[in-house]
Amino acid sequence: MIMSAELVDPSKLKTLAEFRFQLRKFLSFSEMATERRGVAAQQYQLMQVIAAMPEGQQASISYLAERMVLRHNSTVELVDRAERAGLVRREHDESDLRRSLVRLTPQGEEVLNELVIEHLSELGPRCEYLIQALQNLQGAEAMKAGETETR
Repeated sequence: MIMSAELVDPSKLKTLAEFRFQLRKFLSFSEMATERRGVAAQQYQLMQVIAAMPEGQQASISYLAERMVLRHNSTVELVDRAERAGLVRREHDESDLRRSLVRLTPQGEEVLNELVIEHLSELGPRCEYLIQALQNLQGAEAMKAGETETR
């Protein structure tokens, strides 16, 4: 943890800023790509979470909230909007009727597939820059750990 009196090495700050810049460029692309398809960025993220469910896991609102890093009520509203857009549907959990499970609709699967292809295509050329930025950050932290050990 950085103490408030400790100054950050300017090269480390630049490395962190570069990583953030590369990440933001990809996220900006993602926001524009989803908007072109008439889908909100969070709806795309929601569809990814649902499609990438671990084997045997079900997409409950609680699980989706955790994976989306949202509050329960915000997740309910997001699912409501995605349902109105025809991307997902709610089903009652047969083992617990108080709980709703969320599934992709065929339209949601189609939109998700198109967006994933577009994102992977965009990410390909950016990977080099993101990996380099991460490696630079990792190197900066490894150097800091080495400095701490030699003190």
